[in-house]
Amino acid sequence: MKFSVLIANYNNGKFFKDCYESILAQEYKNWEVVIIDDCSTDNSIEIIKSIILDDERFKLYINSSNYGVGVTKAELIEKASGNICGYLDPDDIIKPNALKSAVEIMEKKKEVVLTYSRLAKCDENLNILKEFKAAMQVPNGQKTFFNFPIQIAPFVAFRRDIYLQGKKINPELKIAEDQDLYFKMYEVGKVHFINQTDYLYRAHAGGISQNENKPKSNSYYARSIWEAMQRRNIKKINGKTVPESYTDPREIFDLLEYQNRIPFRIKKKITVILQNLFS
Repeated sequence: MKFSVLIANYNNGKFFKDCYESILAQEYKNWEVVIIDDCSTDNSIEIIKSIILDDERFKLYINSSNYGVGVTKAELIEKASGNICGYLDPDDIIKPNALKSAVEIMEKKKEVVLTYSRLAKCDENLNILKEFKAAMQVPNGQKTFFNFPIQIAPFVAFRRDIYLQGKKINPELKIAEDQDLYFKMYEVGKVHFINQTDYLYRAHAGGISQNENKPKSNSYYARSIWEAMQRRNIKKINGKTVPESYTDPREIFDLLEYQNRIPFRIKKKITVILQNLFS
């Protein structure tokens, strides 16, 4: 199986060397890297070119305008040639067995369309600050699953052919395009948690979903949830009516607040145990 590492870059060239070196260090060697620069205003393109040089495993494309992450990440999949794809932000890194672990699951379990592991939040120098302990196996086949609270998180790998057969990433999503992808893949197959930390997430001022971007990030996340509700033809959630149009993110999150409560979490854990026993 060939693994396509997908990188959407915008003004993060200064961090790319670490990202690049983490890819070269992968234990699994059958990979390619597809990079699209979304019309950066810094010297990202020059930096990336100087690092990848003439290595044919790296393919660099440049958008003519700043189209946004939804458009760019959707286009990355189209330009990839691998059986499996996984996004890696240019300011982050992955550990050496990240690709290998995902491929092994995909080869063994044909019904699995998406794998995910655990991330660790790091400072700007990639010193680990905190591991994302919430990551765990989620129930499969649940119509009301919306990754709320968030448990599916990078490092995520997915089958490219299955994605291309179904609904694509909504290009209008400026943030939370990853959630949109997770929901759409979840709707067509099983997801599998790999119990290890594979992804080091660098926290810095320019991060797209960090700091002042948090409210905007939540708004797009809520929109991706609402769109999934519409695709799944869900009219009510836990006795509450789903709005016919999306206007207020709080309205969507309020519908799912019950999924944060202990009774629901216990029920979810039991469901996962049973699914693991009979899978």
